[in-house]
Amino acid sequence: MSVVITQVFNGFSLGSILLFVAIGLAVTFGLMGVINMAHGELIMVGAYMTYVVQQIFAKYAPQSMGYYFFIAIPVAFFVSALLGWGLEKILIRHLYHRPLDSLLATWGVSLILQQIARTIFGAPNVAVLPPEWLDGGVRIAGVVFPYKRLFILVFVILSIFALYIYLTKTPAGRRIRAVTLNRDMASCLGISTRKVDAYAFAIGSGFAGLAGCALTLLGPIGPTIGTYYIVDAFMVVILGGVGKLIGTVLGAFGIGLVSTLMEYSTSATMAKVMMFALIIAFLQWKPSGLVSVKTRSLD
Repeated sequence: MSVVITQVFNGFSLGSILLFVAIGLAVTFGLMGVINMAHGELIMVGAYMTYVVQQIFAKYAPQSMGYYFFIAIPVAFFVSALLGWGLEKILIRHLYHRPLDSLLATWGVSLILQQIARTIFGAPNVAVLPPEWLDGGVRIAGVVFPYKRLFILVFVILSIFALYIYLTKTPAGRRIRAVTLNRDMASCLGISTRKVDAYAFAIGSGFAGLAGCALTLLGPIGPTIGTYYIVDAFMVVILGGVGKLIGTVLGAFGIGLVSTLMEYSTSATMAKVMMFALIIAFLQWKPSGLVSVKTRSLD
């Protein structure tokens, strides 16, 4: 019984990480259809911002090191969001409806950001020490649940809830949903789609920064930390259904649970191959993903 509980918890833990790295991409890819290959580097920016905040606390307020993570969360979000907003203003908005050009351009941006990180922080990975209150775990039914994994799970649930409230209860969020459903009609009704694109891309980039902040709890970070997750992020978004937040949630936790169960019976490499094969087969049967966007369009 304890083995089953452990595997299910590991599945939800992996799913929460996949969901975190895919949230921002679900906003930008779902709204604008932009294949943002620099999404992984925005995750890297959030991770390094957490490292910078930790270093500042260690130098100037070592007695408050237990609280640095609560400061790192908004810093990671706003720095990544500001970078994403500038990227959209300078580059992305000129490449709409040009998917190959946007893919190539954002891939180039990702290489530039990686090199900047190497120049500032060095090529080797750096360690971000988690707060002491996240050390250890809680034992339930003979199974130890690490505090770090539980914190990430709660963190991602709160982030999804905040994004849901923003998209459904605020005028700016409803404008994002309107543009996602029908850009031309939203523009005819007076919504500035350019402004919506800019702050939607900023929000998606900010959530990538939050993902980077959370990933610092799992191990060292480096200039290429984002490249390990970019494929998984696209996989989650496409499986869940482009433009649907609930689909992203279901896709992330579904992949996490199935992958963990496969790894238990085979190996990590075979589990990855089998997971890709299952996703390809599922998309052949249902190309729109787990949850499709319902519109009144005839095409």
